Amino acid sequence: VQLVESGGGLVQPGGSLRLSCTASGFRFSRHSMAWFRRTPGKERDFVAGISFSGNTHYGDFVKRRFTISRENAKDTLYLQMNSLQPEDTAVYYCAARDGVWSTRVSDYDYWGQGTQVTVSS
Repeated sequence: VQLVESGGGLVQPGGSLRLSCTASGFRFSRHSMAWFRRTPGKERDFVAGISFSGNTHYGDFVKRRFTISRENAKDTLYLQMNSLQPEDTAVYYCAARDGVWSTRVSDYDYWGQGTQVTVSS
């Protein structure tokens, strides 16, 4: 099983990034997927989740700035992030769960290695 994130980087405040997570080794289309993020010294926070049928849910801080989506034919998860702010600086992780989506880190079975997003002028 492997989850590989990409698309992170340095962006100015107000800018946008699109993260991708490519999955392999499990039946992606039948797993709920999620994005979490972690800032130094803190636990991972739930960012967004999507069920295998496409229902979505977002953390309160997202405030309609981010959009999670999935392309099952490509075994790929996405996170479109707009209006990025310095407080969005974090390592972003994708995660997979064999069940309904959840906001809890402990509910997820598989994790990627993370991709750094830095928002700074």
